[in-house]
Amino acid sequence: MNIILVSGRGARSVHLGKGRMALLLLFLFALMSAAVMVMQFALLRYAPEDLARELDSHLPVHLNQQAYERNRLDALAIRLGEMQARIQRLDALGGRLVKLTGMKPSDFQFEEPPAQGGPLVFPEKLSQAALADQLRSLSGIVADRSDKLVALETLLMQNQLRRELLPSSAPVRDVVYTSNFGWRIDPFTGRNAMHEGVDFMAEAGTPFYASAGGVVVYAAMHPQYGNMVEIDHGNDIVTRYAHASRLFVRVGQVVRAGDKLGEVGSTGRSTGNHLHFEVRYKGMAQNPVRFLQAG
Repeated sequence: MNIILVSGRGARSVHLGKGRMALLLLFLFALMSAAVMVMQFALLRYAPEDLARELDSHLPVHLNQQAYERNRLDALAIRLGEMQARIQRLDALGGRLVKLTGMKPSDFQFEEPPAQGGPLVFPEKLSQAALADQLRSLSGIVADRSDKLVALETLLMQNQLRRELLPSSAPVRDVVYTSNFGWRIDPFTGRNAMHEGVDFMAEAGTPFYASAGGVVVYAAMHPQYGNMVEIDHGNDIVTRYAHASRLFVRVGQVVRAGDKLGEVGSTGRSTGNHLHFEVRYKGMAQNPVRFLQAG
């Protein structure tokens, strides 16, 4: 093939053989392919979202497959992160439950993975779809266990709160009671009378303490009880501490088991220094010894 090139200086003839023609056609094809790839990249990069999705549907199958697998792996990674966060919360919840039940934390190693082992028999490669199904199933199981453990923690906390509000500790330390609950000869009248509490014989000034947590509803002088403290523990349970020489609490004050309430004395209807201790349920006097023995 002869190609004539014309310019201002004149005309020139170029002869192209079969080899040169093949090289020329190959060069033009490569140039066109490069131009198409550049346009395709520009459209995918800067085109609107709808147009980009439309063009993406016409991409080669292997490119779509790679994008799908990459998105699939990203979704599995997100799911795995959620599972790890839930397991950490379960570990913390397990630690709190161990403390509530009074067991040793060393008996339950929540932060360590469970020991596993055994021979390798017929191993199979796990596909992404199978892994996603297992993660989905495991996520549901973890959520169910978490709800049940939270409910169990609530019950244990309620039981612990009830125990803390139950008057089960002696109000005077290292002292035994000398006058029991029930019928006895009244020291002032000499007649048979009901004694609605127990008396702890102690020296004047001996401190006495709250038998359980609650709210102080009375802290003043009473004609018969003398200086008296009355604590409401909830659930219709009230305790009384009478004949004190001094009081260290006031009405409305919240106290815990073991807080100092006052000092032993002999005020009110009393024959000597001692602490009169009562437990009442729904206004009826109960034997305090039963509560102290339960504690």
